[in-house]
Amino acid sequence: MTPNTDATPSQCLPAREQSLVGMLRRLTRIETDGRRVSQRFTTWRLTIFAAGLFGSIIPHKLGWTLLGNATLACSVLLFLIVAWYHNRLEDRLHRLRRWQGIKQVHLARMRLSWDDIPFRPVAVPERHGYATDLDLAGPHSLLHLINTTISSQGQERLASWFFDQPPQSTQWTHRQALTRELTPLSLLRDRLSLEAQAVEDADIDGRRLLAVLQKRVDSPSFIPMLVTETLLALTTAGLMLADLIYGIGNYWMLSFGVYAILFLSVRSRSEEIFDHAQSLHRQLERLSAVLGYLERRSYRATPRLAELCRPLLQQHTRPSTSLKRAASLMNRLSVRAPPLVHYLINAVGPWDLYHTYHLQHLQDRIAAVAPQWFELLAELDAAAALATFAYLHPDYPWPSLQQSDKSGHPNGAGPILDAQELAHPLISAKARVANNIVFQGRGRMFLVTGSNMSGKSTFLRTIGINTCLAQAGAPVCATSFHWSLVRIGSCIRVDDSLDGGLSFFYAEVKRLKTILDSTRDLQGPPVLWLIDEVFKGTNNRERLIGGRALIAALAGGNGFGLVTTHDLELAELETQLPQVTNVHFQETVAEGALHFDYRLKPGPCPTTNALRIMALEGLPIESPPTTSR
Repeated sequence: MTPNTDATPSQCLPAREQSLVGMLRRLTRIETDGRRVSQRFTTWRLTIFAAGLFGSIIPHKLGWTLLGNATLACSVLLFLIVAWYHNRLEDRLHRLRRWQGIKQVHLARMRLSWDDIPFRPVAVPERHGYATDLDLAGPHSLLHLINTTISSQGQERLASWFFDQPPQSTQWTHRQALTRELTPLSLLRDRLSLEAQAVEDADIDGRRLLAVLQKRVDSPSFIPMLVTETLLALTTAGLMLADLIYGIGNYWMLSFGVYAILFLSVRSRSEEIFDHAQSLHRQLERLSAVLGYLERRSYRATPRLAELCRPLLQQHTRPSTSLKRAASLMNRLSVRAPPLVHYLINAVGPWDLYHTYHLQHLQDRIAAVAPQWFELLAELDAAAALATFAYLHPDYPWPSLQQSDKSGHPNGAGPILDAQELAHPLISAKARVANNIVFQGRGRMFLVTGSNMSGKSTFLRTIGINTCLAQAGAPVCATSFHWSLVRIGSCIRVDDSLDGGLSFFYAEVKRLKTILDSTRDLQGPPVLWLIDEVFKGTNNRERLIGGRALIAALAGGNGFGLVTTHDLELAELETQLPQVTNVHFQETVAEGALHFDYRLKPGPCPTTNALRIMALEGLPIESPPTTSR
């Protein structure tokens, strides 16, 4: 069959990517048409303004007052109608641009275009066992790729799913079921992002909002003070009106003076609410829009999502309504920002006390149920991020967890990790190379030898990061992945610490000791250990002695894993320990250059390439032969 050489670039793209590209083209056309219509509205507004101006001035100059007034009234009315439609169009165009931005970022996530993916820092727990080694956080990391959360609590929940592993089996089952249910609901996920970002790009700060909603400005004299100030304001208005009509004198100044003194004396009591009001009323509006969208949708086909959103649907008053009212009250309280306006409004009546009183009543009603809203939002937010990752990678399969056996053992017949065509999700599809790996039973170990730059460290990270994805409830970059829940222990990136006074070697020893201690805990889940270049911080003799002892200890512990090394002498352990299997990565030499296929092969590595690399880079090395075993 002759290949189709006339295919366009878009036709060569994966189906999901091609769909996004097509959608972005349609959105661009709609936005272009919308801008043209907006320009016409602008022209019409200018035309109506000019026509109304001259159409009213000229008749007045000619003495046709009635005609001039009628022309002015009609032009003002017409201008307001056109302006209303124009503003409505601009609002829709704004939302359309936000929608475009969401789709463009999705495309960037599929293509690993890191510069176009928003980076939001995620705090890694101090001395975390594997987060840094496996590139879970930081620029160009897994969380950089998949973090589509819209709230700070959602981001924390998502990070905890990766940092606090393994989960309980029931937790994992529920989490993956919710994520799988959300995966085809791309409109739901994107609408939530749109509603949250319609006003500003900042996350919804759930903890701060909840703290404000639960913080009451209370005082025994609050209600009497509100009543007193209200009566004084009414008295001042009555006396001022009587003075204007009957000329009774400036007695209103006495009541107003008392009112002003009381106002200044209680002004500080609402300072805390005001400090939050300026910055939080917009966040409350965004949160209200997000919850409002969830309240309006049907949940007949999504039982997991319905169960999660039940607290939103069982309230007598919709949460979105309460939050919208709270946002409105805080917006009115934020009038204090311009001091002159604030004093003028409060001079007429107790504006601050009145709205603070109503905010208190609203807080009393929602303080007990608001934590449920933020809890479900955090869970939904994190699951939606994993669902978006699954939706953008439809070729990634869902991992299957080995269930408990009849005796209740959490790992069934024994711990297992069986991954076929496993690849690294942070490497582009064109560049990454897939390999198979199977662990069955405790103590199973692969001793990985190989040349420099042949892919040993990347292979460790590939296994670790996909295991993290599986245990978080997400799909994995493989063709199949069957495993039992594991604790992950890694020693890949080790740095010395000037602050802690730790040398590189001592830091490495402490990491390895932590892994070994965890394998001695026979009651917990097995440990997946990923150790790169064991004891690379010391000399050859001591490295060999320490390496043999560590591998023998790990082989007898609760877990399985891989150890990479340049010391080919350690390959002899395969004949001494039945749990150890030698595998390797190897390079080829062509036209004076090294080439790597990154394929895992059985047996110890038959070649080394350190001298050849030195020679290729121009170091004074004599005859860099390829050493064979």
